[in-house]
This record gives sequence, structure tokens and C-alpha cells, in this order.
Amino acid sequence: MNMNKIAYTAFIAFLASILTLVSVSALSQSGGEARDQEALDAITRSELAKHDGAESCWKAIHGRVYDITDYVPNHPTDAAVILEWCGKEATEAWSNKRPGVPHSPRAEGMLEKYLVGRLVDE
Repeated sequence: MNMNKIAYTAFIAFLASILTLVSVSALSQSGGEARDQEALDAITRSELAKHDGAESCWKAIHGRVYDITDYVPNHPTDAAVILEWCGKEATEAWSNKRPGVPHSPRAEGMLEKYLVGRLVDE
């Protein structure tokens, strides 16, 4: 009977550890989204437009600017698909990777690490 108690205690500890890891992961992913918009660097449309190719690819999505230069070679489609939106406001393309189909929540999470600022009017 003593072995049963030890096994049960180990199982509960294991389960608690897994739930803690899942909770921490969920909180850390949402932390990027919670960044204060005003704390981000202001980037004008003319500055965004300077980053319009494979050597420097910035995109604005939902008012935020992302430097995805390092990601371009890893994008699952042909590079031309993503390069077409470099230096531009790309919310429409982001929201419709296929007609009516937005990028996944996983892609949203990946995007946050490329955040460089917020798009502002000049």
C-alpha cells in the first residue's frame, strides 16, 4: 500500500508540473500582445516603405510594424508571396492568406518576436 501512495503522489506532482508549464507558456505568449502600443517606436509610412525587399523586409499589420527579414527564407510559400508585401501595410494579406482564411494563432505568436514599432501617420 505504501507504494501506491508514492505512485499517487508522484503522479499528482507530475500533473501539477505539466499544468504549471502550460499556464506559463500561455501567459508568456499573450505577454507580447499586451505590450503598450504607445511604448513602441513610431514608424512612419515613408520609413516603412524604405524596407521593401529581401535585404530588409518590414510589414505593417494591424497598426504594428514587423521586421520579418530573417523570417523570409523560412516562410512556407515561395519567397515572392511574402516579398510582395515588404514595405507596405499588409493587414489585408495577413487576414487573407487564402481568400477568407487568416493566418493561424501560431503564426500570430511567431510574428510578435519581429515587432519593431507602431505605424503612425506622418
